[in-house]
Amino acid sequence: MAKPKRKKTSPTRKPARRRRTKAAAKLPKHAVTLVVILRAKQGQEILLEAELRALIAPTRREEGCLTYDLHRAIEIPGAFLLHEVWATREHHRLHTNTPHFLRWDARKDALLASRDATFWSQVA
Repeated sequence: MAKPKRKKTSPTRKPARRRRTKAAAKLPKHAVTLVVILRAKQGQEILLEAELRALIAPTRREEGCLTYDLHRAIEIPGAFLLHEVWATREHHRLHTNTPHFLRWDARKDALLASRDATFWSQVA
């Protein structure tokens, strides 16, 4: 069987540009990013993760939700990061009145040792 021919590259040819992904595209003018760092109470790590995972699918379906990603810390047991991007601050406010968020809000105090949330806006 013959080997496939390799494409010759010209020494003056520039490497192909990578396309910007949807997440890397310019955000809407009034978009806000919310970064939330959560630490579980001792012994509540598994329950906290389950509650946070339960928020993902319904939140991603909400109008105005551009990104909603959950991360687990590699070196800090029981630490999680939520990275949220909303089309507007109002969209996030509406999110806080949804049934799945209200369920989380009612349970969070029993699970969390600490929570730190910061809103950000895109500069460029």
